[in-house]
Amino acid sequence: MSYQDERNNQNDNNNEQSDYNSQEQHEEVQPKEVTEVPSTSTKTNETNEWSSEQAATTEEQTESTFTVENNQSTQNPPKKPKQNRWAMFLSSLAGGITVAIIGFILLLTDIIPVDQNQIMEQTNDSNETSNVIQTSTAGDSISTETLSKVGDAVVGISNVKTADLWSQSPSQSGGTGSGVIYKKADGKAYIVTNHHVVEGADSLEVTLPNGETVDAQLLGSDELTDLAVLTIDGSNVDTVAELGTSSNLTVGQTAIAIGNPLGQKFAGSVTKGIVSGLNRSVEVDLNGDSVADWTTEVIQTDAAINPGNSGGALVNDSGEVIGINSMKIALQSVEGIGFAIPIDEAKPVIEQLETNGEVSRPFIGISAIALSTVPERQIQETLQLGNDVRDGVVIAEVQPGSAAENAGLERYDVITKINDTEITSMMDLKEYLYSETKIGDKIQLTYYRKGEQQTTSLTLTEQQDQEQQQQPSNQ
Repeated sequence: MSYQDERNNQNDNNNEQSDYNSQEQHEEVQPKEVTEVPSTSTKTNETNEWSSEQAATTEEQTESTFTVENNQSTQNPPKKPKQNRWAMFLSSLAGGITVAIIGFILLLTDIIPVDQNQIMEQTNDSNETSNVIQTSTAGDSISTETLSKVGDAVVGISNVKTADLWSQSPSQSGGTGSGVIYKKADGKAYIVTNHHVVEGADSLEVTLPNGETVDAQLLGSDELTDLAVLTIDGSNVDTVAELGTSSNLTVGQTAIAIGNPLGQKFAGSVTKGIVSGLNRSVEVDLNGDSVADWTTEVIQTDAAINPGNSGGALVNDSGEVIGINSMKIALQSVEGIGFAIPIDEAKPVIEQLETNGEVSRPFIGISAIALSTVPERQIQETLQLGNDVRDGVVIAEVQPGSAAENAGLERYDVITKINDTEITSMMDLKEYLYSETKIGDKIQLTYYRKGEQQTTSLTLTEQQDQEQQQQPSNQ
């Protein structure tokens, strides 16, 4: 082989080596340094001999040597065994598992303590605003036995009205509600319910928890407090509810409503919630004129109160009656706002209804309307009031023989004050009389007659028979 042929062969080898080196560098595999080349190939031996001769006479020694060292790669390119990668992976996996097991053992044996303070801080993040309102979480459960006992004292009440001439049946239901048996004496059982449950009834029927229906007699009813008392034969009554107190209630404590929502089909239904608010003032329209006639203070609860629950029991987690369910806000946009009459407010009314059939309250003896409802022309021409008088109540009628007549009050007199308290409506007048005075008290009235301010005194008497006109309002 001539020198030129060997030189060409050498160049071919160099080109192949360069291509391979480029491929190896692309695969990010570092070339291994070769110190001894095996003599298994004739071309390799010839190349080695040529390289040895040229090493002594030319400056291309380095390039030739590099070609010789990598010539083995040209013939047999080195590849990283796949089994080595799997070995490394399995080794890493085994090491990780070992570390995890050791760490778990150290934590379990308390060699490495857990930071309990950090856990509590994370847990208590949701309680940052818990001091906004004082709540009670004690006693958040009620036993089945206790619940069953108070539930057996809740009955259904049907308001039965005599049908008219055109009705196909002799009688018809005027509505249903609930009631609470609170007393049993002299062979009778006493039931407290709402006034609006029994209002206008020709007769009343009570359905006991066992499904038996008995006739009931109305002892008395009071519109302002929305309470009524009935009696039934007590021979089949075994359970009487325990009346608790509403004076120590706290917002957040358990409240359970028991009654007959939607009638007897769901008799004895129990709904659970909390006391959502105390001393809520709710205005009530008693005569249907869309004007508030009275403000009642009630317990607010989110325990579900539905039609038919009226007159039922609101109980605490001890099974004691803390309120008489009375009303709810019935709007599509409102959910879970119901109200109950506090039992401490109901007790004296229940006692008077049971004993006297009515509630005795201070009475003036007038029918009146708010000045704000009178047309401006009548204010100027009939009442002859100036622009400085815009609040008060206008007397529409003075009852004969009443305290108002004895004090000299007349029709169209405009009452603006009782004692030193300003009066803007009949609701203001009633609230003051019923909460600040009693029968026999002497009060002073400030009023205007034909534009002139005058005063008079009168002695409050007992409220007369309830068969009085509701429009205008009476007092």
